[in-house]
Amino acid sequence: MLAQRIRAFRKLKGFTQNELAQRLEVSIAVLGAIERGTRKADEAIIVKISEALGIDPEELEPSLVSARSGRL
Repeated sequence: MLAQRIRAFRKLKGFTQNELAQRLEVSIAVLGAIERGTRKADEAIIVKISEALGIDPEELEPSLVSARSGRL
C-alpha cells in the first residue's frame, strides 16, 4: 500500500521517478524498488519523500500518526 501511495502522489505532483530520486538524493533504482514494494522504506525516507512531495508523512503511511503520538 505504501508503494502505491508513493507512486500515486509522485504522479499527482507531476514528478518523474528520476526527478523525485534526485530531490531525495537517492538512486532511481532505490526509489523504483520502494515504489514496487521490493524495498522497505524506513520512517526517515518516508519523511523525506513526503517533504519532497509537499504532503504530510501520514498521508503516505497512516501508521506514523500513532507511532509519533506515542513519542509525545
